[in-house]
Amino acid sequence: MKKIALSVLLLFASIGLAFAQSDLQVLTVIKYNKSESITVKQLKARCETYQKQMGKKLSVEERKMVLKSLTEERLILQAAQKAGITIPDSQVDQYFMQGMSQQIGANVTEKELNELLKKQQNMSLDELLQQQVGMNVVEYKAYLKNQLIAQQYILQQKQAELQKVAPTDEEIRTFYESNKASFVWNDMIKFFMIIVPKGDNADKALTKANDLRNKYVEKKLTADQITVQSKIEGSGYQAGELLLPKTNIGADSIGMSYQGLLLLFGKDEGFVTDVQETSADYRIVVVGKKYDAKMLSISDVVQPETTVTVYEYIRSNLAQQKQMLYVQQAAQEIADSLNKPEYVEEKKSGAALDKLLAWETN
Repeated sequence: MKKIALSVLLLFASIGLAFAQSDLQVLTVIKYNKSESITVKQLKARCETYQKQMGKKLSVEERKMVLKSLTEERLILQAAQKAGITIPDSQVDQYFMQGMSQQIGANVTEKELNELLKKQQNMSLDELLQQQVGMNVVEYKAYLKNQLIAQQYILQQKQAELQKVAPTDEEIRTFYESNKASFVWNDMIKFFMIIVPKGDNADKALTKANDLRNKYVEKKLTADQITVQSKIEGSGYQAGELLLPKTNIGADSIGMSYQGLLLLFGKDEGFVTDVQETSADYRIVVVGKKYDAKMLSISDVVQPETTVTVYEYIRSNLAQQKQMLYVQQAAQEIADSLNKPEYVEEKKSGAALDKLLAWETN
């Protein structure tokens, strides 16, 4: 019996070793600027990212496409490194947090985001990214850094051509006519808001909120002065102006009920609320100017109290779309020019490659 058990253990160990050896097999060697291997394990990791996003297993042919993409990405990165292009980690961190802040609709730090996720979803940022893209924070930032370096290289190589990419007047006006119904203002209201987080001492926060309200009402401090002082480290509060539409989304964006927003719409300009309490802070709202809903002509400004017209807004967005398309095309052109036998050695092909890529396709 012991011999049988030992045989079974040895069988499982050999199977595990076979899988490990398979994962370490080299599929492609990139050697434009240095020798760099792409293994089955690395390809699996990238495929897992795409599978998380697509919600399905990739076929063998799709995995071959991912391998080709990974090869081209490494070629461009090596070319960028040879050209001396680098991206500081601080820029990667900023880019990462901008993306995450856009997702949740508020500007937050990485620490604040972790705390928010723990409170609302009982998970860490690492766990969220693993769930969404199959990477933890460190891995995802490394991926972002490579993407930013590759993008910078492509922009450097095609800068002159990129500057010539611009929408025509006809394209801008055609876009406006086709989407005219979407260029509207909702009823909007301008606020000046002061927010004092409770932190560990709610009584102290309430005292500060009352003090700030009194100084504003008694004209000892202006809105601008309160805003400037809020930016000083350790001020203990935030302050600033914002423009909100009369919608549920507008109310939600500042943690206010829709009925509360409607009440403020009914107040005169200059009205100052009492100190209001939420679960996390104390706040004061000063009612500013209101704007009635309207359809926007192509020469109207996109948002009250700004200078950007609908025409300029459309031109900017169409230009970005055209530039993104051009960058994609340019990236493929550069990758094709680098993807040569002297720079890329395919270690596996044909049936041997298919066999290695056929992991759990069903």
